[in-house]
Amino acid sequence: MLERIITALVLVAVVLSCMFATQSDYPMLVLMIVAAGVAGYEWFKLMPKTTDSVIKPMAWGFGVITVALSALALYYSDIALLLWIASIFIWFLSIRWVKSYPEYDGWYNISLHFIGFVLISAAITAIFSVWGSSPWWLMYLFLLVWGADSGAYFVGRKLGKRKLAPHVSPNKSIEGLLGGVFVTTIIIIVVEVVYLDLTLIQHILFLILSVITVFSSVLGDLLESMIKRRAGIKDSGRILPGHGGVLDRIDSLLAAAPVFAVGLYVLKLIGVDL
Repeated sequence: MLERIITALVLVAVVLSCMFATQSDYPMLVLMIVAAGVAGYEWFKLMPKTTDSVIKPMAWGFGVITVALSALALYYSDIALLLWIASIFIWFLSIRWVKSYPEYDGWYNISLHFIGFVLISAAITAIFSVWGSSPWWLMYLFLLVWGADSGAYFVGRKLGKRKLAPHVSPNKSIEGLLGGVFVTTIIIIVVEVVYLDLTLIQHILFLILSVITVFSSVLGDLLESMIKRRAGIKDSGRILPGHGGVLDRIDSLLAAAPVFAVGLYVLKLIGVDL
C-alpha cells in the first residue's frame, strides 16, 4: 500500500507540474510523447501472438510508431480531429464487445493493433488539446474520471449487489456506477454554478457532455479489463510500482478524453464559449 501511495503522489506531482508550473508547451508535450510510447508498448503485449521470441523488440517498435502517429497528430490538428472521431466510433463498437463477452470474442484479432494506434493517439492528442484550451479544463476532465472511479469503488464496496459486467470486471457493480455518477454530478454542478456563466440551454449542453464523458470513462476501463482478461494478463505493465502499467492508469481516459475534446470543439462551433 505504501508503494502504491508513493507512486500516486509522484505521478500527481509530475502531471500537475507539467500542467501548471510553466506556460511552455514542452513539458506537457514530452509527458504526452512518453505516455504514448509506453502505452503503445504495453498495448502490443496484450495483442494476439503467434510467437513469444520477438515480443519485446516488436512491442517497442509498436510504441515508436504510436509516438510517431501521436506526434504527427499533435502537429496537425486536422489529423487529431479525425483520430478523435475514429476513436469514438470504435468506442461505440466496443459497447457490443463488452456486453457479449465471453460468448463473442471475435474482436480479439490482428485489427486490435490498428485500434491501439487510434485509441492511444486519439487520447494523447485529446488530452494535450484540452490542456491547450486551459489546464483547468484538463483538471476538470481528470476530476470527472477520478470522481467516477472513486465513487464507483466506495459505493460498490458498500452497496454493490448487481454486477455491471461480471465476465469482464467482476468487482464492478451497477450500484457502484450510480455512485460514480452521483459523485461526478456534484462536481459538474459545482463547476457550472461557481465557474461558468452560461444560459440555461448552454448549461444543459455542458451537463450532457460531462455525463457522456463520465460514462465513456467507465467504458474505457471495461474495454482494457476485457482485453487483459482475454490475453490472460493481470496488469498491462510494471512501470508504475503498485499501479501496474501506464494503460492501467489511463484506460478511462482513452475513451473520456476524445469524447470531451470533441464535445468542447462542437460547443465552440455552435457558439458556447467556455
